Amino acid sequence: MAEAIQDTWMAVWRSPHWNGSGEVGAWLWGIAIRRLIGVQRRRNRWAPPTIRSHDEMVVSAEDRVMLGVEHGDLAGALASLSPELRAVVQATVLDGLTTKEAAHLLGIPRGTVKSRMSRARVELRGALA
Repeated sequence: MAEAIQDTWMAVWRSPHWNGSGEVGAWLWGIAIRRLIGVQRRRNRWAPPTIRSHDEMVVSAEDRVMLGVEHGDLAGALASLSPELRAVVQATVLDGLTTKEAAHLLGIPRGTVKSRMSRARVELRGALA
């Protein structure tokens, strides 16, 4: 996890290609998720081969990240959010929608999406600290 965070900040430092649309936080989340997936892939690449039975499923790096979201520390923090805040986090962070797209999907104004995302960030920071 720490390696992915460091990779994220280095990527932003070396080449900040934010195009000005959408939220900066969502842009950073996208970079961070891709870096975390890359770290997982590198770990799997150098892992010693294991013999699997034909019944055993191979889990991708993306699936491992999502399992962490669903069952790790973040899962508890997300579960502690109100349904309104959780829906905005799901739409903007996990599904990668823009503020405008999330507003349309959820049937709320863009400003409401932004304010709910702001409150969700504060609550998530507190829960994960």
